[in-house]
Amino acid sequence: MTIASPLRLSLFGAAISVTLGLIGCSNATDTAAPNESSAADTAKPAKTLAITQIVEHPSLDEMRRGIIDELADNGYVEGQNLTVNFQSAQGNTATAGQIAKQFAGDNPDAIVAISTPSAQSVVASTKTIPVIYTAISDPVAAKLIDENEVPIQSNVTGLSSQLPIEPQLDNIQKIVPNAKTIGYVYSPGEVNSVVVLNQLKKAATARGLTILDVTANRPTDVAMATRSLSGRADVIYTSLDNNVVSAFEAMAGAANELKIPVIASDEFSVRRGATAAMGVNDYDFGRTTGKMVYRVLNGEAINTIKPEVMNTLTLYASPKHAADQGISLTDDLLKNAINVDNKAQNAEK
Repeated sequence: MTIASPLRLSLFGAAISVTLGLIGCSNATDTAAPNESSAADTAKPAKTLAITQIVEHPSLDEMRRGIIDELADNGYVEGQNLTVNFQSAQGNTATAGQIAKQFAGDNPDAIVAISTPSAQSVVASTKTIPVIYTAISDPVAAKLIDENEVPIQSNVTGLSSQLPIEPQLDNIQKIVPNAKTIGYVYSPGEVNSVVVLNQLKKAATARGLTILDVTANRPTDVAMATRSLSGRADVIYTSLDNNVVSAFEAMAGAANELKIPVIASDEFSVRRGATAAMGVNDYDFGRTTGKMVYRVLNGEAINTIKPEVMNTLTLYASPKHAADQGISLTDDLLKNAINVDNKAQNAEK
């Protein structure tokens, strides 16, 4: 604020002017300074973030939402100081490769690759841009990190969900105690799905169980693959196979016709038709990934950020879908589970 010169005013007038000026300056300091300080504390330089996933389905979409929310809560807000370029490969690995090359050419501040096929494509396309992978079942088998959990490239880190197979089988046997044969529908082109299949076969033998695997190379094959289990499987287990998850309603519909319960490994599959699932919370998974992305955008060198594993399991269940698939869930199981039917009813109110 400019204060009038006392040389051009009477002594009395100057005193009044100076006094008013000081009062004005004092008020400005009391009210404006905190706002300026607050703005300075929260201001972040503009950044660009590229995000790709192999296909759009609720589980992966919820992870992406968690990432964006986590960044916003830490000062990087999409549409303000954060530009987000999101592209889906629509289930096509060739398209995933094209997206990865485009992102490498765009040279964003960081790339987030959601799902194994997308992560493999991005890592193959750049050795300089920071890459954060997520929604990976086995980053070692995907050749993203080595057996010592060291990234294969210095520009790579990420979050995986290496779900132990034994709790999955425990859950299946609690829900379908008389099960002898477990059907497994999967895409042989997805490394994570093949890894889970091998784990299932190895662990099932000791339990006297048989794994009957059926391939679904495309989402349109899922319903037919499920129906092929008629009279051959007592229960169906599905991991986060992207072909299966993207066509999950088709699998659930076929299982309802056959009265075969479907046990999944993510919450949204239960919402969409599975009887139950033992898995991580997708949104929380995204928030945890978002913390890693924030560290990169905030200037931390990616080669100092170690890959992480998130394996806190939550049991989700749907008595309604269980009934549709010919079984009922015990009170003992339900008291230890999140009932998605109740969540859906609460959301409608």
